[in-house]
Amino acid sequence: MSEIETTEPAEPRVLSVPRMGLVVLVGVSGAGKSTFAARHFLPTQVVSSDHCRGVVSDDPNDQAASADAFKLLHTIVDIRLRRGLLTVVDATNVQRGAREQLVRIAKDNNVLSTAIVLDVTESVAVRRNRERPDRSFGDHVIRRQRRDLKSSLKRLTREGFRKVHVLRGPEEIDAATIELERAWPDRTELTGPFDIIGDVHGCRAELEELLGDLGYALTRDDEGRPVGARHPQGRTAVFVGDLVDRGPDSPGVLRLAMGMVADGDALCVPGNHENKLVRVLKGAKAQLTHGLAETMEQLGRESEEFRARVLEFCDGLVSHLVLDEGRLVVAHAGLKEEYHGRASGRVRSFALYGDTTGETDEYGLPVRLPWARDYRGRAAVVYGHVPTHKAEWLNNTICLDTGCVFGGRLTALRYPERELVDVAAHRVWYEPTRPLVPETPGGGAADEARSKHTLDITDVGVGDFRSGTHVDTEHGAVRADGGSTLAALEVMSRFAVDPRWLLYLPPTMAPAPTATEPGLLEHPAEAFAAYRGSGIGQVVCEEKHMGSRAVAVLCRDETAAERRFVPGELGTVYTRTGRPFFADPALQAEVVDQLREAVGAAGLWDRLGTDWVALDGEMLPWSAKARSLIREQYASVGAAARAALPAAGAALAAAAGRGVDVAHLAATVERRTGQMEEFSRVYRRYSWDTDGAAGLQYAPFMVLASEGREYTDADHLWHMGVAERLAEVSGLVRSTRYLVVDTTDPDACAAAAGWWWELVSAGGEGMVVKPVLGARARARKGLAQPGLKVRGPDYLRIIYGPDYTEPERLEALKERRSLGRKTGLAMREHKLGLEALARHARGEPLWRVHEAVFAVLALESEPVDPRL
Repeated sequence: MSEIETTEPAEPRVLSVPRMGLVVLVGVSGAGKSTFAARHFLPTQVVSSDHCRGVVSDDPNDQAASADAFKLLHTIVDIRLRRGLLTVVDATNVQRGAREQLVRIAKDNNVLSTAIVLDVTESVAVRRNRERPDRSFGDHVIRRQRRDLKSSLKRLTREGFRKVHVLRGPEEIDAATIELERAWPDRTELTGPFDIIGDVHGCRAELEELLGDLGYALTRDDEGRPVGARHPQGRTAVFVGDLVDRGPDSPGVLRLAMGMVADGDALCVPGNHENKLVRVLKGAKAQLTHGLAETMEQLGRESEEFRARVLEFCDGLVSHLVLDEGRLVVAHAGLKEEYHGRASGRVRSFALYGDTTGETDEYGLPVRLPWARDYRGRAAVVYGHVPTHKAEWLNNTICLDTGCVFGGRLTALRYPERELVDVAAHRVWYEPTRPLVPETPGGGAADEARSKHTLDITDVGVGDFRSGTHVDTEHGAVRADGGSTLAALEVMSRFAVDPRWLLYLPPTMAPAPTATEPGLLEHPAEAFAAYRGSGIGQVVCEEKHMGSRAVAVLCRDETAAERRFVPGELGTVYTRTGRPFFADPALQAEVVDQLREAVGAAGLWDRLGTDWVALDGEMLPWSAKARSLIREQYASVGAAARAALPAAGAALAAAAGRGVDVAHLAATVERRTGQMEEFSRVYRRYSWDTDGAAGLQYAPFMVLASEGREYTDADHLWHMGVAERLAEVSGLVRSTRYLVVDTTDPDACAAAAGWWWELVSAGGEGMVVKPVLGARARARKGLAQPGLKVRGPDYLRIIYGPDYTEPERLEALKERRSLGRKTGLAMREHKLGLEALARHARGEPLWRVHEAVFAVLALESEPVDPRL
């Protein structure tokens, strides 16, 4: 409703304006609009017509530029309102056409408009304009504007302004203050926990039972009727609307819900059935269909006072609620992201009825557009309205109307736990027009999306990434450019495992800073110093296995796989780029089965309280994944050297026999021969024959996630303990040797460096140094590298070449110009990995998880020296 507020000039005024909306200043030139705007609003909130004239013409007073200036002004206003920002228009706005265009922009953006009229006398305005050297127009302009203003005051409320404030005279204008008014749906300060209850439709007995199961204690009046319910732990119930119609006791449901809301134990949004009930109670003519006749008959047996309370309650309900700092939205029929927190007839209609085509289906019911299928919002949207046989999450939305009145169930969602609690209907109270349970399996949008074996790009939410991606993580934003994301999409769409398995991609690992030790490129001392400098006192030094990174996602049974991942599969093993680790599906299944058996034998299903688990580790031997790389890149180099170097040596020996001084060249060839033998011995150590799963070894070093949680908060010793337990019960699983080192103890660091030298001297690749504290615990002090690799001098031959130890080559390599870029890349990918796991644990939709997963893959194509 619109209103004009005026008071006596002597009284100070408090003007309420929407915190998210449009404020239109109205007044003649010289009324003090710019001064008023500067006093009460931020400079960024004010859009001035004079400033826009200056922008388009370099002269704020160039009236010939007004048309372009107002095009710019309207564009700025539109953009700001679309982004939900308070916007104040500083222009005369005394003509109806100027105001109507602004109000239309506000309505298009579903925000409210407020007019503030600064009404000064003609003499005051004339005097002020004469005192301003930049104003050259005559007094007649002021008189014309005053006439327009006077005629406008009579119709401002009819032009679409929700509220109009009129300030008369300089004294009242100067005394006024502004009060920012939050939008009606904005209850972001309420953080729960909540119990959100689906459509009740007059099923009072089922509601009482559900509240009892949720832990609420009912209160009753002298007649034994429930009039309230309170949770001992302070939880708040939230009703999604449609409390009434069709069921046996709509007044009883209203009495209970109204009592809970009045006592502060519940919140409620209106349903379309409450909306129609309000119209009838106000005396409007309406067809008493869809159970309304029963409700009116039941209310007819109540007192006039109770019916008045019902009308006041239902008529005062706000279209939707934005809760928990914007992380939760409750609306009866759901709500698109662009409508969250906004107020308009369009928003209210969507919240009450959803998005329909205007057509009807074979049952005579409205055909609804699948808004939830396309939803990509950050807030969880909980709604009802459309009866479904099973409540399921789809793209961070969930419908709780499980058709209690039709003989289904009454369902509640515990938030933030995301647990569903339901009770069975006591009977079929109202025969449904459309069958509640679909005739064929599935039938809902969630079932349809879940049933696809291969998801489209748009299904997993990466269609928006073609111009690059910007991912907000708990540890800061991470950006990947468009070219990188396109390459990632190509890999994912053509080569990856089924996207439903992809909850995480491992980050790249940075090497330790360059060694100061002569003759070495890497040494543990630099890793210890780096962590010591980051304030990390305890680290784990674990042997680095020469294998290929492998993430294993394992399900206890087919039920778990179907519920959480892919029906018909019990698990998967994939590479750090998301591709299947094994090309042979039979071998993949064999490895998955053995790992599942190991998890069961180790008692992890029960210990972790889960029916699935994801592990990160190394699959050995290296040749299991890199056989073609070894054959084509390393073995071929060795074979060529073994053919060429002896021939070169023989030629040099012959030349020496003829008296030619080739001693320097001969020494070089002899040295190269020894280096090539060392080079060949390195890659041969990491290759052995396998027969199916026989000969394979999996060395896990981290438990990534299980149902409802991720394990980045656990210290690394816990993870190593789990790996050791798995190795005890399975021949496929290999344990990892490790040491715990105090980085502040020189003797401990020296001993660890000696252990590293023993590892690499015996043919090992090296070791990885990791903080003992879990990532989330470390983050409180500032996120550090999750691991630094310290590779042995022999292993580095296959990275930098057989002759990299030549003094001049080693000196050049020690510059390692890309080391900083590699370290930064590792940290960005680490942040994304933590974010992907956190989102998956919270049960966020797949596209939200993949937003971080795809960004990891995109970063992999950045130009960083691959040898680091």
